[in-house]
Amino acid sequence: MPRADWWRGRRGEWYVVVQVTFFVLVPFGPRTWPGGPLVSFPYPGAWSVAGVALLVTGLVLAIAGGAWLGKNLTALPRPIDEGTLVEGGPFRLVRHPIYSGGGLMALGWGVWVRGPLTILYAILLLVFLDIKSRREERWLSAKFPGYGAYQQRVRKLIPFVY
Repeated sequence: MPRADWWRGRRGEWYVVVQVTFFVLVPFGPRTWPGGPLVSFPYPGAWSVAGVALLVTGLVLAIAGGAWLGKNLTALPRPIDEGTLVEGGPFRLVRHPIYSGGGLMALGWGVWVRGPLTILYAILLLVFLDIKSRREERWLSAKFPGYGAYQQRVRKLIPFVY
């Protein structure tokens, strides 16, 4: 496919555009509506620690996912033509560790800065990553005959849960 055709989205380019938009909104978008308060959590110190823990856990998971993908890594949801199915490392915990990690980082940032809109962006990002992963999994199932069995063994985004 010629590069000039990227806008057609045949490999999922528009999913990446929306994803990047959310990833920019989380740290740089307004944290609250004009004049609105930040979120008031009970035990604010514990919530700050929880936010940092989510951030760090997400970062580690996303980096590990990228490292395990190696030459298979692409921002696009359509797998690369010469790609192989990766089931080891963080892919034993979840089928989409980079998405899980990115979502955890966004949620952790939202909790840490106590921004109601930031938390909303993070939740919307997680919902969007679930939608993107559904499209990606259709392509992965078509490309790799063993993907269905992998789906039965490993949860999509949250270990042991979802």
